[in-house]
Amino acid sequence: MRTKLKKLFFAGPWYRCAAAWFVAFLVLIILLFVAVDCNFCYLFGRSPGFDDIEDPVVNEASEVYTCDDVLMGRYFNENRTPVTYEEISPIMIRTLIDTEDERFYLHHGIDVVGLFSAARDIVLGRGRGASTISQQLAKNMFRTRTRYSTGLLGQIPGIKILVMKAKEWIVAMKLEWLFSKEEILTMYLNTVDFGSNAYGIKTAARTYFGTTPDALTYEQAATLVGLLKATSLYNPRLNPKNSLQRRNTVLQLVYDHGHIYLDGQMATPSQLDSLLSLPIAMKPRVTESYQDGMAPYFREALKNYIDYLCNQGLVPGHDAINKLDLDAGGLRIYCSIDSRMQAYAEAAVRKQMQVIQGRFNEHWGQTNPWQNANHQEIRGFAEDIARRSPHGRYLSAKFKENADSIDYYLRQPHTVRLFSYGGPIEQEMSTIDSVRYMLRFMHTGFVAIEPDTRFVRAWVGDIDFHSWQVDNVRAVHQPGSTFKLFVYTEAMNQGLNPTDRRLDSYISYTDNIGGGKTRVWAPHNANGTYSYKELTLKTAFAMSVNTIAVRVGMECGVHNIAQTAYAMGIKTKLNETRSLTLGSSEVNLLELVNSYCTVANEGRYAMPMLVERIEDRDGNLIYQAKRKEKKAIPYRSAYLMQKMLEGGLSGTSSSLWNYVRPFYADTEFGGKTGTSNNHADAWFVGVTPKLVGGAWVGGEYPSIHFRTGALGQGSKTALPIFGEFIKSVLSDESFSKYRVKFPPAKGLDPRLWTGSGYAYTQPDTTSYDYDYSDTSDETEETGNPFSLEEQEQPVEPEDDTEPVEEEEM
Repeated sequence: MRTKLKKLFFAGPWYRCAAAWFVAFLVLIILLFVAVDCNFCYLFGRSPGFDDIEDPVVNEASEVYTCDDVLMGRYFNENRTPVTYEEISPIMIRTLIDTEDERFYLHHGIDVVGLFSAARDIVLGRGRGASTISQQLAKNMFRTRTRYSTGLLGQIPGIKILVMKAKEWIVAMKLEWLFSKEEILTMYLNTVDFGSNAYGIKTAARTYFGTTPDALTYEQAATLVGLLKATSLYNPRLNPKNSLQRRNTVLQLVYDHGHIYLDGQMATPSQLDSLLSLPIAMKPRVTESYQDGMAPYFREALKNYIDYLCNQGLVPGHDAINKLDLDAGGLRIYCSIDSRMQAYAEAAVRKQMQVIQGRFNEHWGQTNPWQNANHQEIRGFAEDIARRSPHGRYLSAKFKENADSIDYYLRQPHTVRLFSYGGPIEQEMSTIDSVRYMLRFMHTGFVAIEPDTRFVRAWVGDIDFHSWQVDNVRAVHQPGSTFKLFVYTEAMNQGLNPTDRRLDSYISYTDNIGGGKTRVWAPHNANGTYSYKELTLKTAFAMSVNTIAVRVGMECGVHNIAQTAYAMGIKTKLNETRSLTLGSSEVNLLELVNSYCTVANEGRYAMPMLVERIEDRDGNLIYQAKRKEKKAIPYRSAYLMQKMLEGGLSGTSSSLWNYVRPFYADTEFGGKTGTSNNHADAWFVGVTPKLVGGAWVGGEYPSIHFRTGALGQGSKTALPIFGEFIKSVLSDESFSKYRVKFPPAKGLDPRLWTGSGYAYTQPDTTSYDYDYSDTSDETEETGNPFSLEEQEQPVEPEDDTEPVEEEEM
């Protein structure tokens, strides 16, 4: 045997020996590839199998759409949205092939000619790569150099790169076996990194040129292909000169291959020169961020909500452990937000908040507005916040909490980016001064919900997401008189009527606080006076009479009121003290507005819904929203509270008529204002049969507020936001379905709500058909997807002066 082998390889004609060696080499290569692919004796590490390659998993951005099919934004680690082969310009295809793999259509994954050419160039000192497009796809899509180990042999210096290269060749050949050339090109262009956080051709075309892949020109395609050699070195934003040179090199290659056609004919040298002389014309835009797009506060809340759906097992195949991958799963999330309503909400917020900011600036002038209950400036307020800022924490770590060094650098001027209603501005100022500047802005939150579907149609978390990330739709604040909804609802539960009367007069309660000491709590009305009249509950609610709210609350029981609030939609833990009747316990705007929806929905509670449906990357439906309702309060209580809310428009909510009067003939309205201590929190919740909206207005910290009710109360600050919003919605003919009245009472005597003391009763001649069956789903909820437990709400610096206690209004 040994003699035969010796004769075969070393004896005989040279061509026979050469052929023998060549065949032996091929056999060894095949055996090597088989060994690597099979991970023989664990020497080479695992490789992608045919199943992995046939159904590859690629990081793909998830897209969020409004209910009217407008793209809101994306979640991603790698900003990638795939396209089909037909959606890619032939110019881009030819440019890629001519530059990266000119024999692409002639090989089957490995370009043998290219390998020998590369070897020759290395010998001549002109080293270059010889990877084909298929090999590059293998490396990019399957991460053969990072995702898969290189086995025991990979621990030997110099061997690891050979193992990785062998795997790339094997995967490239498998790709060629399984997919067509067009499919490989499509996968490659959908996978490759173009720099600037732009993955895939669709995102790259949009990021650099504001166009689509099918509309790319020769010079644009050459710029993008040129990036593939080095995404930073040839990035047109970071290195425009290098990018221009690389683009022209690519254009020359394409021209040399005879693939530049202008006006239907092959380009001439002079036309090529014209192309080479063109500058790189990019769209003036910044790198895309997942925070870009419509309703950023909502999209932050949406992530928690989708996690909640998984935790509850509402998405088949997913749970608390195996959650949906928003950043890489390529999902299509169709949410509840309506793009038109969102635009109306944002416009209403911007219009009113600019008015409020002007009043606030004029009101305080040059005086710092962070003051305590004694109307004294809180010492070191801005400085304390500056120390807790990211820059302050950096200095604290750098100087090991050396107070003098930290304060020194906090007072050094530098360029800072600041918010203004005219757009972001840059100024030279210290960190402390920039904190003082930003603290003077008033803040807001607004949300609108359909009471019958519980879909959230508009969500504005504050005046500017890039400057303030705390979402005031989910942040907790004292609700003031808007909480009286629950006081009077519990009164209706216990058999009281809107026409029942209570005395508006001085009232006090004495509590033992230990040590033989007592404390007197004497709630007063917003104007500090009492009428000493017996008022109907309807009038007391409409005029927001605190003394009567407290009397009713004490009759009904604070615990009972809290339980009714929980049943109607409040999820935040309430402090069951007497002052709860005046809204002293913090809640968030979303749960408050949703509770008002329970009244508008005839006493039925349902959780707010942020998603209508979710599809996977292949378009398969994986989640469809289903509303789960349960009876929270009796129909009688809900209907009587509707009438109480309508009565609010003859009281503290009367200015709403300035916005809704044109729609009075076919739409009914209700509302409730609220203002907390020192006017720190101003609220308004507006109610119509088909849409409920609420607004909160206040400072970033409770100590920053107006000093007078004439400027700071809910009817002056929060109500106009809802007013502008609902006026815009009802003026839009596409939203005509919202122009309706409440259904007539079912089995209730109108005298329950039409007694004396009711300033205005709107006639209702509309007839309705109703289904009286109870279709409630008594499934209990667990968890709260709308809390800010993982998001830090601003913590106010401590004040060392003695506070003055004031009551809720």
